[in-house]
Amino acid sequence: MLIDSFYTEQDGVISFTREQGSEFAKGISSDFNPLHDADGARFCIPGDLLFAVVLARYGVSRHMEFFFSGMVTDNVELILPPPANELVLCDAEGRDYLRVERSGGISDSTALIENLTRSYVEFSGETFPHILAPLMAEQNAMINYARPIVMYQSMTIDLDTLAIEAPLLQSDHNALEVNGRRGAAKLAFNLLQDGQVIGRGCKRMALGGLREYDQEVMALAIADYDSRREVYLSGRGKAGSSNE
Repeated sequence: MLIDSFYTEQDGVISFTREQGSEFAKGISSDFNPLHDADGARFCIPGDLLFAVVLARYGVSRHMEFFFSGMVTDNVELILPPPANELVLCDAEGRDYLRVERSGGISDSTALIENLTRSYVEFSGETFPHILAPLMAEQNAMINYARPIVMYQSMTIDLDTLAIEAPLLQSDHNALEVNGRRGAAKLAFNLLQDGQVIGRGCKRMALGGLREYDQEVMALAIADYDSRREVYLSGRGKAGSSNE
């Protein structure tokens, strides 16, 4: 499946290398957050990779809620629970990292799992700068790009039917609420097939360390982000050429 090369499983326990997490973020999600650099001191596995693993292992339900409670690093091993309406992924010490609540039937369609995964993580990977930057400008607040505090809290998906194969995700409306140095972002979206809305969802994030918005600083942050993407794409292109 799409994500088979991005994690390792042994006896019902999964783990991730820095390279797997970083390549998923950049190559699949187009997410160039420094937190997902393989050599970064504050490295963590993308929450979207955990989402992708859950869909691949347990299928797609009509109603799914994902609650993220801990940052997974390359030193963390997660125990896969048996299939249930509530799934909790924790480590050997019982520390929770992800809880999933689901209901309304399950589809194991490979096409649906892979297309929904790719559609969502591509949308999610564009959170910064495409979505967050305009919201921060509107609210006259911004993160410290040098040490960003942006925590993926939860995500909900509701599908009207499971008789679909290639849902496309379309951004609906976004909002950022600011309270002093903290913020709460809500990114709503619709899922469409053949031009019809067949589902909807919302991604929620918590922001910390906010400061007054500075257009010049934000422009530099976006330029740095874009530069990181170009370096990655250039390197991947050279690697592809050398293998031909």
